[in-house]
Amino acid sequence: MLETLESPVILWYNSTITNIGVIMPSEKSSGVSRKVGTPDNQQERLKTIGWIVGYVDGEGCFQVSIVKNQRTKFGWQVFPEFVVTQNEKSKESLYLMKNHFGCGEVYINRRRDNHKENLYRYCVRSIRDLNEKIIPFFMSNHLKTAKKNDFIHFSRTVGLLVKKEHFKLKGIVKIAKIVQQMNRKIPSKFLESSETICRTPQGAGKI
Repeated sequence: MLETLESPVILWYNSTITNIGVIMPSEKSSGVSRKVGTPDNQQERLKTIGWIVGYVDGEGCFQVSIVKNQRTKFGWQVFPEFVVTQNEKSKESLYLMKNHFGCGEVYINRRRDNHKENLYRYCVRSIRDLNEKIIPFFMSNHLKTAKKNDFIHFSRTVGLLVKKEHFKLKGIVKIAKIVQQMNRKIPSKFLESSETICRTPQGAGKI
């Protein structure tokens, strides 16, 4: 459970945090507390939504990886993930977000470079949670930055996974071509692999 914050500092959203269920020092002294993630009224709910959208625009990403896995039928696995990152000082913001969506986990990435703070990641990987919670939220509450384009491709990919298209080679090819249009635009090892080229019919995976 999220602990009480004495002095929450969450980037430029600090002024909004008091409205999304964090117990502030002044509230403690008056005996008033609000349950995390349950806004008191419509106005607070809208502030929470705006905070999440702004946070994800700045610190979040929608990513899809296609990785080798010899235990799968074609030797490749599609791995969708919604991720929001934050440094250790502001990690409580990730738990607020986890509480709001009611899914996912917060993980720690221990740094071994010259950074003093570890990095924390809020991740949602379940296809069901992505399809039923994360995607509907951002369909209704639009991102403002270029990440909205990644979200569109991401939601298409998850839709194909829900339909179990990844159980067919042409379905994975179609997903890989969608992923190629996302912001990172890293050449797909799956599409470039010799086994995929040999086994994929011409014209398969059109998007």
